[in-house]
Amino acid sequence: MANISTKMGEELKPGFDDAAWVDVLDAVDKTYAELVDYQEQLEAQNAELSSLRTFLGSIMASISDYLVVTDKDGFIADLSQSFCSAIGEEKSALIGRPMVAFFEGAMRDRMGMAMSEVVRDKEEKTFEVDLETPGGASPVDFRVAPRLDRRKRVSGIILTGRPLGEVRRAYRELEQSLEELKQAQTQLVRTEKLASLGRLLAGVAHELNNPISFVYANTHSLQKYLDRFEAYFEQVQAGASREELVELRSKLKLERDLKNLRVAIEGAHDGAERVRDIVEDLRRLSADGSGEVAPFDLAQTARIGAEWVKRGQKSRMKISVEGESPCIALGRLGHVQQVIMNLVQNAADAMQDVEEPEIQVNLSYQDDFAVLQVCDNGPGVPEELRAAIFDPFFSTKEVGQGTGLGLSISHKIAEEHGGSLVYLPDVAEGACFRLTLKRGDQI
Repeated sequence: MANISTKMGEELKPGFDDAAWVDVLDAVDKTYAELVDYQEQLEAQNAELSSLRTFLGSIMASISDYLVVTDKDGFIADLSQSFCSAIGEEKSALIGRPMVAFFEGAMRDRMGMAMSEVVRDKEEKTFEVDLETPGGASPVDFRVAPRLDRRKRVSGIILTGRPLGEVRRAYRELEQSLEELKQAQTQLVRTEKLASLGRLLAGVAHELNNPISFVYANTHSLQKYLDRFEAYFEQVQAGASREELVELRSKLKLERDLKNLRVAIEGAHDGAERVRDIVEDLRRLSADGSGEVAPFDLAQTARIGAEWVKRGQKSRMKISVEGESPCIALGRLGHVQQVIMNLVQNAADAMQDVEEPEIQVNLSYQDDFAVLQVCDNGPGVPEELRAAIFDPFFSTKEVGQGTGLGLSISHKIAEEHGGSLVYLPDVAEGACFRLTLKRGDQI
């Protein structure tokens, strides 16, 4: 074999010995191995590329926002299924078409100018344009960015768009929901106020009964006086003599009736005014509080609210209002009245078993705020319950005696007025709440 190999090597190339042939064969084997390895790498990269294309294809098919890829001249190279659905055409029919073809008029010019500037400046742009769809112009928020190659040169443009129609529709629905929520909150405040007024009906009936009874009694007296004067003037018209008239006047006691007549009229007038004042206070307390924010006297409001709560109590309860008077605060009078009545009523309810119940309402100014404190000598609020007293529907009362919304609504009203409502522990013998509102005497 060596002789044959030598002979063949001599025929192929003079001086090409066996060692050289071994080197050649090794080189061939190594090259073949490298080719096989390179082929395996290519196959792996091809499989990875195929997987990546499948992945990108699934993204293009599933994203809800629009995604369009163009060359640097603005012709579509690839796009998402969402954009195809919006245009109403198949993907194959859109490939190769200019991106600006889907806009009209000024919108077309805006998109074309933006794409040109992105290619020139290599900087992204964001703007809103109307995309022409089968259903009409649809507002879209587009982000246009350059697509760069390895040399940082622009090879195309990437456009991502978010349809604004659904967003705006959702925003309108949200605004409507907020308006309905606001109306529900207003109605809730109104309902709670009516519930509070309902607890005062007994006191209101008693308070109205006294002046109405007084007016009725005086009108009954006036009726009797009228009958006597009519009887006297009938005799005058009948031509009775002077002596007869004097005797009749004495018999009917007209001199006394004349004096009592003014007293009866004044009494009826005072009773009617008292009824008017009660009705006016009741009207103020039942106001829905939806008026404009304006300065008002917090001290007077506190006195009216405290007096009405006192009227509805069966037991003798001392309620005092002290401090700054007038105390001018800024807010909606009807809402603040509701807060004060809730605080005073809660204090009164908590002292049903107290022998000498007393509620102190104090008013003052602290910096830029008008401050009202309602304190009582009742049992107070247990420490374990203090964190929950402003929660909706939280109540320590038995079923049917309260909604559990009073303090929660009051706390919300105070916040909406730019103030606060807090519980003050260890300030009074019983419970003590502090309401702060913006001052109204500095505007």
